[in-house]
Amino acid sequence: MKISYNWLKQFVNIDWSPEKTGELLTDLGLEVEGIESYQSVKGGLKGIVVGEVLTCVQHSNADRLKVTTVDIGTGETLQIVCGAPNVAAGQKVPVATIGATLYTEAGEAWTIKKGKIRGEESQGMICAEDELGLGKSHDGIMVMDANLKPGTLVSDVFKVENDHVFEIGLTPNRADAMSHFGTARDIKAGLVQKEMNVELITPSVSAFHVDSRTLKIDIEVEDKTLAPRYCGVTISGLKVGDSPTWLQNRLKAIGLTPKNNIVDITNYVLHELGQPLHAFDAVKVTGNKVIVKTLPKGTKFTTLDGIVRELHEEDLMICNAEKPMCIAGVFGGIDSGVTESTTSIFLESAYFNPVSIRKTAKRHAMNTDASFRFERGIDPNITEYALKRAALLIQEIAGGEITSDLIDIYPKKIEDFQVRMIFENAQKLIGEEIPRDIIKRILMSLDIKINNVTETGLGLMVPAYRNDVQREADVIEEILRVYGYNNIKTTEKLNASISNTSKFEDFKLQNIIGNQLVSQGFFEIMSNSLTTPNYANLSEQLKEEHNVTMLNPLSNDLSVMRQSLLFSGLEAVSRNINRRRYDLKLFEFGKTYHDYNGNRKEPKHLSVFVTGNKTTERWNSTTQPSDFFYLKGTVNAVLERLGITSFKASPIQNDVFSEGVSLTLGKTQLVEFGLVNKKILKYFGISQEVLFADFNWDNILTLARNNSIKIKDIPKYPEVRRDFALLLDDTITFEQIDTIAMKTEKQLLKDVDLFDVYQGKTLPDGKKSYAVSFILQDENNTLTDKQIDKIMGRLQANFERELGAELR
Repeated sequence: MKISYNWLKQFVNIDWSPEKTGELLTDLGLEVEGIESYQSVKGGLKGIVVGEVLTCVQHSNADRLKVTTVDIGTGETLQIVCGAPNVAAGQKVPVATIGATLYTEAGEAWTIKKGKIRGEESQGMICAEDELGLGKSHDGIMVMDANLKPGTLVSDVFKVENDHVFEIGLTPNRADAMSHFGTARDIKAGLVQKEMNVELITPSVSAFHVDSRTLKIDIEVEDKTLAPRYCGVTISGLKVGDSPTWLQNRLKAIGLTPKNNIVDITNYVLHELGQPLHAFDAVKVTGNKVIVKTLPKGTKFTTLDGIVRELHEEDLMICNAEKPMCIAGVFGGIDSGVTESTTSIFLESAYFNPVSIRKTAKRHAMNTDASFRFERGIDPNITEYALKRAALLIQEIAGGEITSDLIDIYPKKIEDFQVRMIFENAQKLIGEEIPRDIIKRILMSLDIKINNVTETGLGLMVPAYRNDVQREADVIEEILRVYGYNNIKTTEKLNASISNTSKFEDFKLQNIIGNQLVSQGFFEIMSNSLTTPNYANLSEQLKEEHNVTMLNPLSNDLSVMRQSLLFSGLEAVSRNINRRRYDLKLFEFGKTYHDYNGNRKEPKHLSVFVTGNKTTERWNSTTQPSDFFYLKGTVNAVLERLGITSFKASPIQNDVFSEGVSLTLGKTQLVEFGLVNKKILKYFGISQEVLFADFNWDNILTLARNNSIKIKDIPKYPEVRRDFALLLDDTITFEQIDTIAMKTEKQLLKDVDLFDVYQGKTLPDGKKSYAVSFILQDENNTLTDKQIDKIMGRLQANFERELGAELR
């Protein structure tokens, strides 16, 4: 939020530097993120003075140039070469002296330097209005008032305004500070705490009166819960045109572009008082009636930006007797706004239901200055005052008369909040005792009325515009921020407690596995738990009815909680690939969210993504593409690190994996991993293969906690390795070989490994060759050749009998 310091000083008389005022605002909880200088004319016309042209003669070497001598009030005459056709002796002109900085229309700066033009020395520049940023004409130099004295600063002639603009990072709860008046209110409270008595200056509306009753527009509010308060008045005989300079400067300082005097005044009051207003062309209010109501779902409405929108049945609309004119509190319609031909208006000021406005703004993906304030909750008791303020400004600037009574439909007043604050609770929360007279002073400076005082606490009445202060803790927070967090002393005693936690705590195991994956070249990602409901259509494993839907979604693409980590991970993969990062290894710890007929579940998962090459390209090594077995090794390493080694692998077939494997321990699902289906990858615009593993982290945690770690000495006796080259049918898997081997020799066989696979023309059709290694070891004795040969013979016999294997 941008706040103009000059504008702010209209409400509170303060002569501090902008930096000091910024510090006070930050201490009060309105964090100043930056302070920018602003000039109503870029550069502030520094170095530009009034000069008098003494002589003007034709340039000897150029038909279109003239050589002038100019008096700039320093007692020294400057020679300036000028190409303007209208320059003449006796004129008073703006002169950019040497060293002055001018700006192009695009905002680029350039400096005036002494130089020669076609052989004649030039010691400055006589300027046109567009070169100074004072207009758009470049037909010739700007000729100024003949009564001006040479040397007068042009900035003084045109009353260039210099301002400082605070960029405030406003928190969502501080709806009361969304204006210059609201910010000034906080500054006053801060100054009172510093024992500086200042008055909060409010613009007077006592001059408001009805001139005639010639243009009455009736108001009907059908749903008073959506529009608790609605005010309106008509103004006739006005003239739409440009706003005066002071008004334009106020709006430009905070980043707004002036439109016309009527629209500018509504914007001015919005940022002055925090009350959004809307002006309708009275001629376009058909039937001289304004109806505040909702319309049927699907009703078409064209907004000011020219977009045709379909209305929701809960969208509150401002209508005339025939059709809608405006989306209440959000955006105006294209047919009812103020134009250059407008001579009479209906001026609206209202308090709309914050929840209703927020839902409408999000549904239509619109965020306007008005909706920003309405959806956070404005002051319901300033509605009429702001309307009168705007009406008087319109009369002052655009002319016209008040031609109707001010109608104020406010059937049920929004009451102030009653809160009880106990002194002892304040001391506990703050950490020290603040004197009670200071507490009372702070509360009164915040417009919080003290209804009654007892020995134990205060009975308070909090104004309705402070909708964020409704509990005792909120009141204590208000006291503390005005008193000053920096004024709370730090205790000399530090208390701490040490908790006894298990080494199998979730976060500890996450760190262990996270560090392991990072050491293998993986990067951790954190994706949004909110996602689009369309992802449920990408897999039969997900059901749309199981979505957990947000009540107030930020957008349609973030309206449900994710049911799988796959799609949010693929979003990250796609984003990286689109930025030419093709070799990726990613992992994420996160929850998925499911609604099973009202029974909501939030299981935790570890997802792993691999795509591209295993390693980056190097001069001394060749790159290898990541494959299924690389991912399998990563999965096994994770499980083994947690002590989970006995599990069963079985193939899975579904629409997520084109090839996949599921690892289970008994009936407990551990992980599913494999190659992601190309149909899903195509949806994300990914053309390369992606490998994905989905760990059921909750199940893994349970198993890891029950796992016992055994420590034993390294055997003194050596291992023995023997190899078989087996000719097998294509359908035989290594798992079958491993299972048969371990059943054949349970004591001495320690490991079985596949180190080569061959399929080629030299083998019979339907056959393949596996090179398998066997590690044998007796932990108590050295194995003899006879023992080894006997074991290998039994292995060979079992392979031949059960698998039909042949030794090559």
